[in-house]
Amino acid sequence: MTIVLAVTACTVGPDYERPVVAVPAAYKEAAQTLTDWQVARPADASERGLWWSVYHDPVLDGLEQEIDISNQNLKAAEAAFRQAEAIVAQARAGYFPTATINAQAQRSRTSGGRVGTTGVSGGNTGRIGNLFSLSTAASWVPDLWGKVSRTVEGNVATAQASASDVANARLAAQGQLASEYLQLRVTDELKRLLDAAVKAYTESLRITQNQYDAGIAAASDVAQARTQLESTQAQAIATGVLRAQLEHAIAVLIGKPPAELTIAVVASVPGLPAIPVGLPSTLLERRPDIAAAERRMAATNAQIGVAESAFFPAITLSADYGVSAAMLSTLFNAASRMWSVGATLAQTVFDAGARHALVEQDRALLDAAVADYRQIVLSGFQQVEDELAALRILAEQAAAEDIAVTSSREAERIIFNQYKAGTVAYTSVVIAQTTALSNAEAALTVRQSRLVASVALIEALGGGWDSSQVPGREPIESDSPLNFNPLPPADAWPKLWW
Repeated sequence: MTIVLAVTACTVGPDYERPVVAVPAAYKEAAQTLTDWQVARPADASERGLWWSVYHDPVLDGLEQEIDISNQNLKAAEAAFRQAEAIVAQARAGYFPTATINAQAQRSRTSGGRVGTTGVSGGNTGRIGNLFSLSTAASWVPDLWGKVSRTVEGNVATAQASASDVANARLAAQGQLASEYLQLRVTDELKRLLDAAVKAYTESLRITQNQYDAGIAAASDVAQARTQLESTQAQAIATGVLRAQLEHAIAVLIGKPPAELTIAVVASVPGLPAIPVGLPSTLLERRPDIAAAERRMAATNAQIGVAESAFFPAITLSADYGVSAAMLSTLFNAASRMWSVGATLAQTVFDAGARHALVEQDRALLDAAVADYRQIVLSGFQQVEDELAALRILAEQAAAEDIAVTSSREAERIIFNQYKAGTVAYTSVVIAQTTALSNAEAALTVRQSRLVASVALIEALGGGWDSSQVPGREPIESDSPLNFNPLPPADAWPKLWW
């Protein structure tokens, strides 16, 4: 027994070690980005809560909270996590014996026919009899080489990766909702801009019509003014298509039919938040997709040990006990007892290299998982750098657009006054008004791009998530593994990044 226990402690296969990845000391684009995009606010003054609260929009806050309740992609990911937990419980059963109980009651007749030399039946001497039995059987395959433990280890890592997938699906849905909501608010702002232009063009048409009636302006001036007014009205109406589509998309994200959601128009667009970026090294702990890839590496590593255990003999211990009798009244007599105990050792001595091939296959899968992990890390760094660059360049573009808007508005005012004084043609007014509106629309587009980039940056940084939320081995391997909730309540999530 001492030898068996000593051998049981042996676990074949490589122990998992997280591979090294190249991590830059700092983000290149962070050094060039505006100061309020790279420095965190002090902790005692920071906003507490979930990441989208940095936009200070109560409607957005309410919509984001509904993702945990009804988003169907999130529910599918959570169900996949529960499936992974159940697989762990199934693998853990391999540590323990398997026991069965069998009961049998049978009445049968044996053949009594005897064939003689002439081929004629020699008489009917068959017998009718009963058989009653009750038995139990148990068998156990000791985990001598760690096959079960490596299987459990791999399945736990897979379950942890699945929990990270839940967080990743959650973050993706939150980011998509925030992006579409901000675009919807910018669409509302565009409608207000166009409505204001329609009001101004209506006044221009009135003045031009009066001048035409007085014989000062030409009919072509009235036609140009009317054309400009009608085309701008058409633009304002067309914004309703995009707004409706965005509203419908948001409804689906929160698990509602589009007919059940109406987002009221508000008078403002959320402001651009300050986002602390942190060091690149923290990204490895803050992105759920990176955590999922790392856990899948661990699962693949454990599978190598499972494959290597096939090189060693398997021992099966078995025992049977029961009673059997021809009459029910004597079934439990001492003479009816039967039992057996035994052990079986099985070892494959020749398989034409199948086991070696399986080990090499698993080692290749590990190499692929390591490459996938490193690629996901690199992609994470790229996404952060991309959004930092976008925010920096868009900030410069916004500053230039603001100057262009101011200048074009001033040019519009001057040229319109000149037209009323009769010193310039109405064509100049149309050009000035079109330029001013075009610049205002361009500035609003840049504003939208900056807001969307801010959401993308927060998402690239992992939102409010960190790797401490990956469930440990103990809750997954507990007697009630399905009690673990991969979607903690809002107040249990970590504070924002600072």
